[in-house]
Amino acid sequence: MDSAQAPFAASAPTIALPENAWDAHVHMLGGPQHPLSPTRAEAPAPGHDFDDWLRLFRAHLGALGCTRSLIVHSIIYGTDNSVTLDAVRALGRGFKGVGLLPDGASQAEVAHLAQNEIVAVRLNYVHGGVLTWDGARAMAPMLADQGMHIQMLLHADQHIVELSDDIRALPVPLVIDHCGWPTNLDPDTPAIDTLCNLMAEGHVIVKLSAPYRLTNDIALAAPLMRRLIDANPDACLWGSDWPHIMLNGAGMPRAAALADGLSAITTAEERQKIFVDTPTSLFCP
Repeated sequence: MDSAQAPFAASAPTIALPENAWDAHVHMLGGPQHPLSPTRAEAPAPGHDFDDWLRLFRAHLGALGCTRSLIVHSIIYGTDNSVTLDAVRALGRGFKGVGLLPDGASQAEVAHLAQNEIVAVRLNYVHGGVLTWDGARAMAPMLADQGMHIQMLLHADQHIVELSDDIRALPVPLVIDHCGWPTNLDPDTPAIDTLCNLMAEGHVIVKLSAPYRLTNDIALAAPLMRRLIDANPDACLWGSDWPHIMLNGAGMPRAAALADGLSAITTAEERQKIFVDTPTSLFCP
């Protein structure tokens, strides 16, 4: 194997995923035709062009046993959504995207994304970004008109309580990434109570993704993930977070191990919901 490809080597999970499983959180990287944001925190790993990344991604999905995926546009490309649009177009049926739009985006800009298989816009409270909470709230009626939703990255213990009333008033679903990314793994805090209540009420869907960003030992995230599943197993998704960009000190994980970590704490019925039924109903209504 080429040394440039080694960090992205694909392997199969020990516990097979259900048929038609989704990897509901990945990022696509591009080539010289895809402009990087001048304020990016990092650049893509060298030695790959867009076709290389597509090939690596297909190998990743094939090894996992996923046939469908949600590609989340990365802030390293700013509001130029071309790499995500190109990827969704190249991958074809069964692939959807999440785009970035700034505050004040027009109805036409929202519609353009919707017409090109983009099902949500992303709001990033962790790394910063181009969309604020007030901007997302203002955009929400336009998203609702297009059958889209909001995807948000935040530290739940810092924000979820103060945002809870606004979340309940949104006319669209709110998908929260990476188990809510609390800054500690205690599953019994006011913030996690609030997050679980929002899930139980049907206002929030949580991605049980990227526990490696929360802890060096992903097994330690199991009680938090289990509490979120117990709150509402129909309001959970799974994503690998491939190709694991912007690690900020976290170790490079194995996607198969991440899938196995979730499979080990769930029933077959729960896995059917998390990997297949919920993402299909949310992304392909």
